[in-house]
Amino acid sequence: MRAVILALAMIWTVGLWAGNVGAQELSALARLEPAGSSITQTGPALEITLALSQPVPWRVRLMADPPRLVLDVREVDWTGIDRVPRAGITDLRAGIFRPGWSRLVAELPGPFRIRTAGMDTEGGTHVQLVLEPTTAETFAASAAAPEPAGWALPAPADLPKPARQGEGPLVVVLDPGHGGIDPGAERDGFTEADLMLTFARELKEVLLRDGGFVVVLTREEDVFVPLETRISVSRAAGAHVFVSLHADALAEGEAVGATLYTLSDEASDAAAKTLAERHDRADLLAGVDLTEQDDLVATVLMDMARTETMPRVDRLALALEGAIKGAELKMHRHPIQEAGFSVLKSPDIPSILIELGFLSSERDLARLRDPAWRAKMAAAVRDGLTAWAAQDAALSGLRRQ
Repeated sequence: MRAVILALAMIWTVGLWAGNVGAQELSALARLEPAGSSITQTGPALEITLALSQPVPWRVRLMADPPRLVLDVREVDWTGIDRVPRAGITDLRAGIFRPGWSRLVAELPGPFRIRTAGMDTEGGTHVQLVLEPTTAETFAASAAAPEPAGWALPAPADLPKPARQGEGPLVVVLDPGHGGIDPGAERDGFTEADLMLTFARELKEVLLRDGGFVVVLTREEDVFVPLETRISVSRAAGAHVFVSLHADALAEGEAVGATLYTLSDEASDAAAKTLAERHDRADLLAGVDLTEQDDLVATVLMDMARTETMPRVDRLALALEGAIKGAELKMHRHPIQEAGFSVLKSPDIPSILIELGFLSSERDLARLRDPAWRAKMAAAVRDGLTAWAAQDAALSGLRRQ
């Protein structure tokens, strides 16, 4: 099948895959294929080819100060972009633009115009762009052109407004692990993704029924959600706490019972560096604009936020441990552990990962399948969150005095 979308000398270009979109929703994450991608210079013209694992909706435009090409796509994992040959451009970077959309930015050596832009789906998916030099006046007019009607990105989800710490209901983001093309651990026809979505839905109902909570799920169905997008959803929701839910499998060693994971000290340093390099800086730290800061300043600000957040996470883990043990539910012999899970790397939102059990354990799988056990565990998580929120608000009040 071949689908090529061309825009000759257009200021804005928006592409949608011209295949059977109605029959195939492109919900899974596309991936950059660095080996098939390149940026080359033929005379004065620049030719950009980006090989992707599947077709995605896309749009491209020019922006000024400095001159740059901006490509928005839904949604691409840009891992390996640093390996793409890049002749003729000043800089190339990519990352999450907002939940559901990612962005690639190519800084240009001067004023250019888009001569052609298209997506070819024959023999793989390729976004192909050709740019040619133009006058400063023509470029300025192109970069300043308003967005054509009907070509805007879909509006973000309607999420609750963030409240200040200690005020209003507790905003909880529940993150059912895996989903879609990533089923997680599997055993006897059961997948971690399905089991965690079921528990997340039940826990949400428990929290909403008892009041005092606003609950947002990072996914409401069996779809793939990139790890950094889960953090972005948490940020957009104004989350007071982020709870990632998993039920992994381990081939060796003892792996029975619920386990609480917090971010390890070693991962914290790497997390700050990675986020400063890869993430949209406006999305890193609530209430602090990092868009104009360099990596060092961004890292220092995140470290300052994490210094305050880490003790709160420790208290969260203890509160959940107390509630789960108080409900006489099975926990791992080391109930609180540390790890470098990506979803725990938000510097200013207390984040914890709960392994509810292990699919490698027959007893844990039986518990995860039991509605009565799940109801008891959901109530324990609720009690732990309630106790932590009360303690956190009291300590926050002391800090403000």
